[in-house]
Amino acid sequence: MNDELVLYGNPRSRAQMVHFMLEELGVPYRLAVVDFEKGENRQADYLAINPMGKVPAIVHRGVTVTETGAIIAYLADAFPEKGLAPAIDDPRRGTWLRWLFFAAGAFEPALLDTMLKRPEAPRSTAGYGSYADVLGALDTMLDPGPWILGDRFSAADVYVGAELAWASMFGAPGIADHPRIAAYVERIRDRPAYRKTTGA
Repeated sequence: MNDELVLYGNPRSRAQMVHFMLEELGVPYRLAVVDFEKGENRQADYLAINPMGKVPAIVHRGVTVTETGAIIAYLADAFPEKGLAPAIDDPRRGTWLRWLFFAAGAFEPALLDTMLKRPEAPRSTAGYGSYADVLGALDTMLDPGPWILGDRFSAADVYVGAELAWASMFGAPGIADHPRIAAYVERIRDRPAYRKTTGA
């Protein structure tokens, strides 16, 4: 079996989050750039990896994984010795999973709706309530901090932190109104792996 780990991505995409995760892990990998302008994400070779034509995707030990949160969780579990995921029997595992899925299922949709200026749906019909609700939940999550699991940095911080850093960079409203979130974003930006993969 081939142990090579390949990340298919583009610098202008969510693949940057997976790139950040790989640098945090410090494991060997190969970056295969998918050129959107050339339509490489819609060519048969790439569609065989991800029929949606989206990045990121990874191939590792013959396994293909797509969707940013799933890839980050997979990588954390694939390299348990790196300590970026609590073990299955660790009580913190539930908290870790909760915020990984919150990033994908609540924060990202709320953020996109806000940034694209979509009309706000009634709180009772939006799966995430409101953008303000989501920011409030993230703010509460960071008490006491400094990371999602307290003193332990984890893959959940890679995903949530990268999402928040992206949101802050593009001027998402409300982040500066939450000092805990703003400070968390700065801690994420200060990580060597983040700086290496973003050029920050």
